[in-house]
Amino acid sequence: MTVALIGAGKFGGMFLVQARRIRGVHIAAIVDRSYDQACNALALAGWPAPAYAAPDLPLALATGATFVTEDPGPVLTGDGIEVVIEATGDPESAIAHALTCVEHGKHLVMGTVEADVLAGPLLATRFRGAGLIYSLAYGDQPALIAEMVDWARLNGFDIVCAGRGTKFHPDYRYATPETVWENYGIDERRAAEGGLNPQIFNAHVDGSKPANEMASVANACELWPQPEGLSFPACGADDLPHLLRPRWLGGLLTHRRTLEVVSSIERDGRPVFRDLRWGVFIVIEASSDYVEGCFADYGLVTDRTGRFTALYKPFHLVGMELGVTVASVGLLRGPTGQPNGFRADVVAIAKQDLAAGERLDGEGGYTVYGKLMPAAASRAMDALPLALARRVTLNRSLNRDQLVRWSDVMTDDSLITVRMRREMQETMSPLPGID
Repeated sequence: MTVALIGAGKFGGMFLVQARRIRGVHIAAIVDRSYDQACNALALAGWPAPAYAAPDLPLALATGATFVTEDPGPVLTGDGIEVVIEATGDPESAIAHALTCVEHGKHLVMGTVEADVLAGPLLATRFRGAGLIYSLAYGDQPALIAEMVDWARLNGFDIVCAGRGTKFHPDYRYATPETVWENYGIDERRAAEGGLNPQIFNAHVDGSKPANEMASVANACELWPQPEGLSFPACGADDLPHLLRPRWLGGLLTHRRTLEVVSSIERDGRPVFRDLRWGVFIVIEASSDYVEGCFADYGLVTDRTGRFTALYKPFHLVGMELGVTVASVGLLRGPTGQPNGFRADVVAIAKQDLAAGERLDGEGGYTVYGKLMPAAASRAMDALPLALARRVTLNRSLNRDQLVRWSDVMTDDSLITVRMRREMQETMSPLPGID
Protein backbone atom coordinates (compact mmCIF):
# COMPACT_ATOMS: atom_id res chain seq x y z
CA MET A 1 0.00 0.00 0.00
CA THR A 2 1.48 3.36 -1.01
CA VAL A 3 0.89 6.25 1.36
CA ALA A 4 1.67 9.97 1.32
CA LEU A 5 1.82 12.04 4.51
CA ILE A 6 1.15 15.78 4.31
CA GLY A 7 2.29 17.52 7.46
CA ALA A 8 5.26 16.29 9.50
CA GLY A 9 4.30 17.93 12.78
CA LYS A 10 3.45 16.16 16.04
CA PHE A 11 0.64 14.00 14.62
CA GLY A 12 2.52 13.07 11.44
CA GLY A 13 5.75 12.55 13.34
CA MET A 14 4.11 10.10 15.72
CA PHE A 15 2.84 8.11 12.73
CA LEU A 16 6.32 8.03 11.21
CA VAL A 17 7.74 6.46 14.37
CA GLN A 18 5.62 3.36 13.74
CA ALA A 19 5.08 3.46 9.98
CA ARG A 20 8.26 1.63 8.90
CA ARG A 21 7.32 -1.21 11.27
CA ILE A 22 3.95 -1.81 9.59
CA ARG A 23 4.31 -4.63 7.08
CA GLY A 24 2.98 -3.83 3.63
CA VAL A 25 2.93 -0.04 4.04
CA HIS A 26 5.23 2.13 1.92
CA ILE A 27 5.43 5.80 2.92
CA ALA A 28 6.31 6.92 -0.57
CA ALA A 29 6.12 10.66 0.03
CA ILE A 30 6.23 13.15 2.87
CA VAL A 31 5.13 16.73 2.22
CA ASP A 32 5.78 19.58 4.60
CA ARG A 33 6.07 23.32 4.05
CA SER A 34 9.51 23.04 5.63
CA TYR A 35 11.82 20.46 4.06
CA ASP A 36 14.11 20.66 7.07
CA GLN A 37 11.25 20.05 9.48
CA ALA A 38 10.23 16.96 7.56
CA CYS A 39 13.78 15.61 7.66
CA ASN A 40 14.03 16.40 11.38
CA ALA A 41 10.77 14.51 11.99
CA LEU A 42 12.13 11.50 10.12
CA ALA A 43 15.39 11.58 12.03
CA LEU A 44 13.50 11.87 15.34
CA ALA A 45 11.40 8.89 14.26
CA GLY A 46 14.57 6.84 13.75
CA TRP A 47 14.57 6.69 9.95
CA PRO A 48 18.04 6.25 8.41
CA ALA A 49 18.84 9.10 6.01
CA PRO A 50 19.14 6.87 2.91
CA ALA A 51 15.51 5.84 3.36
CA TYR A 52 14.26 9.33 2.51
CA ALA A 53 16.78 10.34 -0.12
CA ALA A 54 14.65 9.67 -3.22
CA PRO A 55 14.90 12.69 -5.57
CA ASP A 56 11.36 12.33 -6.94
CA LEU A 57 8.16 10.35 -6.48
CA PRO A 58 8.57 7.88 -9.38
CA LEU A 59 11.95 6.74 -8.05
CA ALA A 60 10.55 6.47 -4.52
CA LEU A 61 7.72 4.29 -5.80
CA ALA A 62 10.12 2.12 -7.78
CA THR A 63 12.70 1.60 -5.04
CA GLY A 64 10.67 1.61 -1.82
CA ALA A 65 12.35 4.79 -0.62
CA THR A 66 10.62 8.02 0.45
CA PHE A 67 10.40 11.31 -1.43
CA VAL A 68 10.46 14.42 0.80
CA THR A 69 9.19 17.66 -0.68
CA GLU A 70 7.63 21.02 0.13
CA ASP A 71 5.32 20.84 -2.90
CA PRO A 72 2.17 18.70 -2.57
CA GLY A 73 1.28 19.07 -6.25
CA PRO A 74 3.24 16.17 -7.80
CA VAL A 75 2.32 13.88 -4.92
CA LEU A 76 -1.41 14.55 -5.08
CA THR A 77 -1.78 14.70 -8.85
CA GLY A 78 0.68 12.01 -9.89
CA ASP A 79 0.12 8.28 -10.14
CA GLY A 80 1.08 5.69 -7.58
CA ILE A 81 -0.21 7.04 -4.25
CA GLU A 82 -3.24 5.19 -2.91
CA VAL A 83 -3.86 6.83 0.48
CA VAL A 84 -3.13 10.42 1.53
CA ILE A 85 -2.90 11.40 5.20
CA GLU A 86 -3.76 15.08 5.73
CA ALA A 87 -2.06 16.21 8.95
CA THR A 88 -1.26 19.87 8.39
CA GLY A 89 -3.65 21.18 11.04
CA ASP A 90 -4.52 24.02 8.67
CA PRO A 91 -8.14 23.90 7.45
CA GLU A 92 -7.50 25.90 4.28
CA SER A 93 -4.66 23.62 3.19
CA ALA A 94 -6.56 20.52 4.28
CA ILE A 95 -9.65 21.31 2.23
CA ALA A 96 -7.55 22.15 -0.83
CA HIS A 97 -5.67 18.86 -0.47
CA ALA A 98 -8.93 16.96 -0.05
CA LEU A 99 -10.43 18.39 -3.24
CA THR A 100 -7.28 17.52 -5.17
CA CYS A 101 -7.48 13.94 -3.86
CA VAL A 102 -11.06 13.64 -5.15
CA GLU A 103 -10.02 14.96 -8.54
CA HIS A 104 -7.10 12.55 -8.84
CA GLY A 105 -8.58 9.39 -7.33
CA LYS A 106 -6.88 9.14 -3.93
CA HIS A 107 -8.38 8.06 -0.63
CA LEU A 108 -8.00 10.57 2.21
CA VAL A 109 -7.40 10.26 5.93
CA MET A 110 -8.45 13.62 7.39
CA GLY A 111 -6.31 14.36 10.42
CA THR A 112 -7.20 18.07 10.47
CA VAL A 113 -10.36 18.05 12.54
CA GLU A 114 -10.97 21.76 11.97
CA ALA A 115 -11.43 21.09 8.25
CA ASP A 116 -13.72 18.15 8.98
CA VAL A 117 -15.95 20.29 11.20
CA LEU A 118 -15.99 23.19 8.73
CA ALA A 119 -16.87 21.18 5.61
CA GLY A 120 -16.49 17.45 6.33
CA PRO A 121 -20.10 16.46 5.52
CA LEU A 122 -19.76 18.03 2.07
CA LEU A 123 -16.26 16.61 1.49
CA ALA A 124 -17.38 13.11 2.45
CA THR A 125 -20.25 13.38 -0.03
CA ARG A 126 -17.78 14.34 -2.77
CA PHE A 127 -15.54 11.37 -1.97
CA ARG A 128 -18.44 8.91 -1.89
CA GLY A 129 -19.63 10.23 -5.23
CA ALA A 130 -16.19 9.54 -6.70
CA GLY A 131 -16.03 6.02 -5.25
CA LEU A 132 -13.33 7.06 -2.78
CA ILE A 133 -12.94 6.88 0.99
CA TYR A 134 -12.87 9.93 3.26
CA SER A 135 -12.03 8.89 6.83
CA LEU A 136 -11.42 10.31 10.26
CA ALA A 137 -7.99 9.47 11.68
CA TYR A 138 -7.77 6.64 14.20
CA GLY A 139 -5.67 7.68 17.19
CA ASP A 140 -7.42 11.02 17.45
CA GLN A 141 -10.43 10.89 19.74
CA PRO A 142 -13.24 11.21 17.15
CA ALA A 143 -12.34 7.98 15.34
CA LEU A 144 -11.80 6.14 18.63
CA ILE A 145 -15.24 7.27 19.81
CA ALA A 146 -16.77 6.28 16.46
CA GLU A 147 -15.36 2.78 16.94
CA MET A 148 -17.00 2.51 20.37
CA VAL A 149 -20.31 3.82 19.03
CA ASP A 150 -20.19 1.25 16.23
CA TRP A 151 -19.51 -1.50 18.77
CA ALA A 152 -22.51 -0.47 20.85
CA ARG A 153 -24.93 -0.21 17.96
CA LEU A 154 -23.75 -3.43 16.33
CA ASN A 155 -24.62 -5.15 19.60
CA GLY A 156 -28.02 -3.50 19.98
CA PHE A 157 -27.17 -0.93 22.65
CA ASP A 158 -28.49 2.63 22.62
CA ILE A 159 -25.97 5.45 22.99
CA VAL A 160 -26.82 7.84 25.80
CA CYS A 161 -23.66 9.92 25.59
CA ALA A 162 -20.25 9.79 23.94
CA GLY A 163 -17.20 11.91 24.56
CA ARG A 164 -13.68 12.35 25.77
CA GLY A 165 -11.75 13.68 28.72
CA THR A 166 -9.60 16.79 29.05
CA LYS A 167 -8.21 19.15 31.65
CA PHE A 168 -10.65 22.05 31.82
CA HIS A 169 -11.71 24.80 34.19
CA PRO A 170 -14.18 27.59 33.36
CA ASP A 171 -11.37 30.14 33.80
CA TYR A 172 -9.47 28.44 30.97
CA ARG A 173 -12.00 29.82 28.47
CA TYR A 174 -9.98 33.03 28.48
CA ALA A 175 -6.54 31.44 28.40
CA THR A 176 -4.03 32.77 25.91
CA PRO A 177 -0.82 31.37 24.41
CA GLU A 178 1.01 33.26 27.16
CA THR A 179 -0.77 31.40 29.96
CA VAL A 180 -1.17 28.00 28.34
CA TRP A 181 1.68 26.04 29.88
CA GLU A 182 0.70 26.61 33.50
CA ASN A 183 -2.86 25.58 32.73
CA TYR A 184 -1.84 22.62 30.58
CA GLY A 185 0.68 21.39 33.12
CA ILE A 186 3.94 21.57 31.15
CA ASP A 187 7.07 23.42 32.23
CA GLU A 188 7.50 26.45 29.94
CA ARG A 189 11.16 25.70 29.29
CA ARG A 190 10.42 22.09 28.41
CA ALA A 191 7.69 23.24 26.02
CA ALA A 192 10.12 25.59 24.29
CA GLU A 193 12.79 22.89 24.02
CA GLY A 194 10.22 20.52 22.52
CA GLY A 195 9.11 23.09 19.96
CA LEU A 196 5.51 22.90 21.18
CA ASN A 197 3.18 25.45 19.60
CA PRO A 198 1.47 27.41 22.39
CA GLN A 199 -1.54 28.38 20.30
CA ILE A 200 -2.24 24.79 19.29
CA PHE A 201 -1.99 23.60 22.89
CA ASN A 202 -4.08 26.54 24.08
CA ALA A 203 -6.90 25.31 21.84
CA HIS A 204 -7.03 22.21 24.04
CA VAL A 205 -7.00 24.29 27.22
CA ASP A 206 -9.71 26.81 26.29
CA GLY A 207 -12.12 24.11 25.12
CA SER A 208 -11.94 24.84 21.40
CA LYS A 209 -10.24 21.61 20.34
CA PRO A 210 -12.58 19.40 22.40
CA ALA A 211 -15.53 21.25 20.87
CA ASN A 212 -14.22 20.56 17.36
CA GLU A 213 -13.70 16.91 18.13
CA MET A 214 -17.21 16.49 19.53
CA ALA A 215 -18.69 18.19 16.47
CA SER A 216 -16.78 15.72 14.32
CA VAL A 217 -18.21 12.85 16.36
CA ALA A 218 -21.75 14.22 16.11
CA ASN A 219 -21.57 14.53 12.34
CA ALA A 220 -20.15 11.01 11.97
CA CYS A 221 -22.14 9.12 14.60
CA GLU A 222 -25.70 10.48 14.45
CA LEU A 223 -25.41 12.25 17.80
CA TRP A 224 -26.67 15.71 18.67
CA PRO A 225 -25.12 18.40 20.91
CA GLN A 226 -26.96 19.69 23.91
CA PRO A 227 -28.47 23.17 23.46
CA GLU A 228 -25.69 24.81 25.47
CA GLY A 229 -22.91 22.71 24.00
CA LEU A 230 -20.38 21.26 26.43
CA SER A 231 -20.41 21.79 30.20
CA PHE A 232 -17.12 19.97 31.01
CA PRO A 233 -18.27 18.40 34.30
CA ALA A 234 -15.59 17.09 36.65
CA CYS A 235 -16.02 13.35 36.28
CA GLY A 236 -13.93 10.22 36.68
CA ALA A 237 -14.34 6.87 34.99
CA ASP A 238 -16.53 5.42 37.74
CA ASP A 239 -18.90 8.41 37.74
CA LEU A 240 -19.69 8.39 34.01
CA PRO A 241 -22.98 6.42 34.31
CA HIS A 242 -24.09 8.52 37.30
CA LEU A 243 -23.51 11.97 35.81
CA LEU A 244 -23.95 11.36 32.09
CA ARG A 245 -27.55 10.23 32.09
CA PRO A 246 -30.69 12.31 31.47
CA ARG A 247 -31.55 15.09 33.91
CA TRP A 248 -34.99 13.66 34.63
CA LEU A 249 -33.26 10.52 35.89
CA GLY A 250 -30.78 12.40 38.09
CA GLY A 251 -27.99 13.11 35.62
CA LEU A 252 -26.73 16.18 33.76
CA LEU A 253 -27.84 15.57 30.17
CA THR A 254 -30.66 17.41 28.42
CA HIS A 255 -31.29 14.42 26.13
CA ARG A 256 -29.95 11.04 25.06
CA ARG A 257 -27.72 10.44 22.01
CA THR A 258 -25.60 13.42 22.89
CA LEU A 259 -22.01 14.42 23.63
CA GLU A 260 -20.01 15.67 26.58
CA VAL A 261 -16.39 16.28 27.58
CA VAL A 262 -15.41 15.52 31.17
CA SER A 263 -12.75 17.41 33.09
CA SER A 264 -9.86 15.83 34.99
CA ILE A 265 -9.95 18.56 37.68
CA GLU A 266 -12.64 19.69 40.08
CA ARG A 267 -13.81 23.29 40.02
CA ASP A 268 -11.62 23.97 43.07
CA GLY A 269 -8.57 22.60 41.26
CA ARG A 270 -8.36 19.21 42.96
CA PRO A 271 -7.63 16.24 40.68
CA VAL A 272 -10.52 13.99 39.78
CA PHE A 273 -10.22 10.39 40.99
CA ARG A 274 -9.58 8.00 38.07
CA ASP A 275 -9.75 10.84 35.59
CA LEU A 276 -10.05 10.34 31.83
CA ARG A 277 -7.94 13.28 30.69
CA TRP A 278 -6.45 11.30 27.79
CA GLY A 279 -9.34 8.91 27.22
CA VAL A 280 -12.66 8.44 25.43
CA PHE A 281 -15.95 6.90 26.53
CA ILE A 282 -19.53 6.00 25.74
CA VAL A 283 -22.48 5.64 28.11
CA ILE A 284 -25.08 3.03 27.15
CA GLU A 285 -28.49 2.12 28.52
CA ALA A 286 -29.97 -1.28 29.29
CA SER A 287 -33.01 -2.06 27.17
CA SER A 288 -34.59 -4.49 29.66
CA ASP A 289 -34.39 -5.93 33.16
CA TYR A 290 -32.52 -8.88 31.67
CA VAL A 291 -29.79 -6.61 30.28
CA GLU A 292 -29.57 -4.79 33.62
CA GLY A 293 -28.99 -8.15 35.25
CA CYS A 294 -26.21 -8.94 32.79
CA PHE A 295 -24.54 -5.61 33.57
CA ALA A 296 -24.47 -6.68 37.23
CA ASP A 297 -23.50 -10.30 36.54
CA TYR A 298 -20.46 -9.30 34.50
CA GLY A 299 -19.11 -6.64 36.82
CA LEU A 300 -19.96 -3.44 34.98
CA VAL A 301 -20.05 -0.24 37.00
CA THR A 302 -23.55 1.24 36.73
CA ASP A 303 -25.53 4.12 38.13
CA ARG A 304 -27.61 3.42 41.21
CA THR A 305 -30.53 2.14 39.12
CA GLY A 306 -28.37 -0.44 37.35
CA ARG A 307 -29.70 0.88 34.04
CA PHE A 308 -26.75 2.92 32.75
CA THR A 309 -23.14 1.87 32.35
CA ALA A 310 -20.07 3.20 30.60
CA LEU A 311 -17.25 1.82 28.51
CA TYR A 312 -14.04 3.76 28.19
CA LYS A 313 -10.51 3.70 26.91
CA PRO A 314 -8.20 5.65 29.23
CA PHE A 315 -5.70 6.77 26.58
CA HIS A 316 -5.19 7.69 22.96
CA LEU A 317 -1.89 7.46 21.11
CA VAL A 318 -2.63 9.92 18.30
CA GLY A 319 -0.46 9.23 15.22
CA MET A 320 0.98 6.02 16.63
CA GLU A 321 -2.45 4.39 16.15
CA LEU A 322 -3.02 5.75 12.66
CA GLY A 323 -2.10 2.45 11.02
CA VAL A 324 -5.62 1.25 11.85
CA THR A 325 -7.13 3.83 9.50
CA VAL A 326 -4.50 3.30 6.81
CA ALA A 327 -5.33 -0.41 6.77
CA SER A 328 -9.09 0.16 6.96
CA VAL A 329 -9.06 2.62 4.05
CA GLY A 330 -6.41 0.97 1.92
CA LEU A 331 -7.34 -2.68 2.38
CA LEU A 332 -10.94 -2.87 3.61
CA ARG A 333 -12.11 0.20 1.69
CA GLY A 334 -13.95 1.53 4.71
CA PRO A 335 -13.47 4.55 6.98
CA THR A 336 -12.80 4.66 10.71
CA GLY A 337 -15.52 7.26 11.07
CA GLN A 338 -16.95 9.50 8.36
CA PRO A 339 -19.40 12.43 8.51
CA ASN A 340 -22.83 11.53 7.19
CA GLY A 341 -24.81 14.64 8.14
CA PHE A 342 -24.61 18.23 9.34
CA ARG A 343 -25.66 18.00 12.99
CA ALA A 344 -23.09 20.01 14.91
CA ASP A 345 -21.01 23.13 14.48
CA VAL A 346 -18.28 24.95 16.36
CA VAL A 347 -18.75 28.70 16.42
CA ALA A 348 -16.51 31.60 17.43
CA ILE A 349 -17.11 33.37 20.75
CA ALA A 350 -15.24 36.53 21.81
CA LYS A 351 -12.57 35.69 24.37
CA GLN A 352 -12.30 39.33 25.47
CA ASP A 353 -13.91 42.67 24.69
CA LEU A 354 -13.02 43.30 21.05
CA ALA A 355 -13.08 46.59 19.18
CA ALA A 356 -14.16 47.19 15.60
CA GLY A 357 -11.13 46.90 13.35
CA GLU A 358 -9.44 44.19 15.45
CA ARG A 359 -8.16 41.13 13.61
CA LEU A 360 -9.23 37.71 14.89
CA ASP A 361 -6.48 35.13 15.36
CA GLY A 362 -8.45 31.89 15.40
CA GLU A 363 -8.47 28.72 17.47
CA GLY A 364 -6.32 28.82 20.59
CA GLY A 365 -5.38 32.47 20.18
CA TYR A 366 -6.08 35.68 22.07
CA THR A 367 -9.39 36.75 20.56
CA VAL A 368 -11.88 33.87 20.29
CA TYR A 369 -12.71 30.44 21.65
CA GLY A 370 -14.87 27.73 20.12
CA LYS A 371 -18.28 26.60 21.35
CA LEU A 372 -20.09 23.43 20.30
CA MET A 373 -23.60 24.15 19.03
CA PRO A 374 -26.37 22.27 17.22
CA ALA A 375 -25.98 23.00 13.52
CA ALA A 376 -29.57 24.19 13.19
CA ALA A 377 -29.02 26.75 15.96
CA SER A 378 -25.73 27.87 14.42
CA ARG A 379 -27.40 28.47 11.06
CA ALA A 380 -30.36 30.27 12.62
CA MET A 381 -28.04 32.64 14.50
CA ASP A 382 -25.76 33.30 11.50
CA ALA A 383 -22.85 32.13 13.68
CA LEU A 384 -19.34 32.32 12.25
CA PRO A 385 -17.56 28.95 12.25
CA LEU A 386 -14.47 28.97 14.46
CA ALA A 387 -12.27 27.80 11.57
CA LEU A 388 -13.11 31.03 9.70
CA ALA A 389 -12.43 33.32 12.67
CA ARG A 390 -8.78 33.89 11.82
CA ARG A 391 -7.11 36.55 9.74
CA VAL A 392 -10.45 38.38 9.47
CA THR A 393 -11.27 41.89 10.73
CA LEU A 394 -14.25 42.82 12.87
CA ASN A 395 -16.83 45.25 11.52
CA ARG A 396 -18.11 46.12 14.99
CA SER A 397 -17.19 45.85 18.63
CA LEU A 398 -18.04 42.73 20.63
CA ASN A 399 -18.22 42.01 24.34
CA ARG A 400 -16.49 39.08 25.97
CA ASP A 401 -18.50 35.84 25.54
CA GLN A 402 -20.50 37.35 22.66
CA LEU A 403 -21.16 35.25 19.58
CA VAL A 404 -19.31 36.26 16.41
CA ARG A 405 -21.61 36.32 13.37
CA TRP A 406 -20.81 36.18 9.66
CA SER A 407 -21.98 39.77 9.40
CA ASP A 408 -19.50 40.87 12.10
CA VAL A 409 -16.43 40.19 9.94
CA MET A 410 -15.13 40.90 6.48
CA THR A 411 -14.66 37.48 4.89
CA ASP A 412 -12.69 36.76 1.75
CA ASP A 413 -14.99 34.81 -0.56
CA SER A 414 -12.04 33.74 -2.71
CA LEU A 415 -10.76 31.43 0.07
CA ILE A 416 -11.47 27.75 -0.44
CA THR A 417 -12.59 27.45 3.20
CA VAL A 418 -15.20 30.18 2.80
CA ARG A 419 -16.42 28.84 -0.55
CA MET A 420 -16.78 25.26 0.69
CA ARG A 421 -18.54 26.30 3.88
CA ARG A 422 -20.98 28.51 1.99
CA GLU A 423 -21.67 25.66 -0.43
CA MET A 424 -22.31 23.25 2.43
CA GLN A 425 -24.69 25.68 4.08
CA GLU A 426 -26.54 26.21 0.79
CA THR A 427 -26.79 22.54 -0.20
CA MET A 428 -26.96 20.61 3.09
CA SER A 429 -29.69 21.42 5.57
CA PRO A 430 -28.76 21.06 9.24
CA LEU A 431 -30.33 17.90 10.58
CA PRO A 432 -32.83 18.58 13.35
CA GLY A 433 -32.06 17.55 16.89
CA ILE A 434 -33.93 14.98 18.95
CA ASP A 435 -36.45 15.35 21.76
